[in-house]
Amino acid sequence: MGKMVRVAAGSELTPGQGKTVVANGREIALFNVGGTFHAIANACCHRGGPLGEGELEGTAVTCPWHGWQFDVRTGATLRDSEVGVPAYRVEVQGGDVYVELP
Repeated sequence: MGKMVRVAAGSELTPGQGKTVVANGREIALFNVGGTFHAIANACCHRGGPLGEGELEGTAVTCPWHGWQFDVRTGATLRDSEVGVPAYRVEVQGGDVYVELP
């Protein structure tokens, strides 16, 4: 089990938004999907594009560089569930968002 690290206030992201946060020197893409927060590695596995800057539609984020799409709940690409980026467990405590890092 990893360590829970505070990455943002819940009020920083409205539903349908994503952003890049840094925790323990690691860039993480944080998303608010209908009031539920999800976190994945920020670098697209295709060419390293910043997923936190991508367009979020439902539970899918599109990499702004080359259009690869990822499920923010699992980190898997929408084309092949065997390929993707790491996903992190998220908890909201007292209005703050925490991500579990290994």
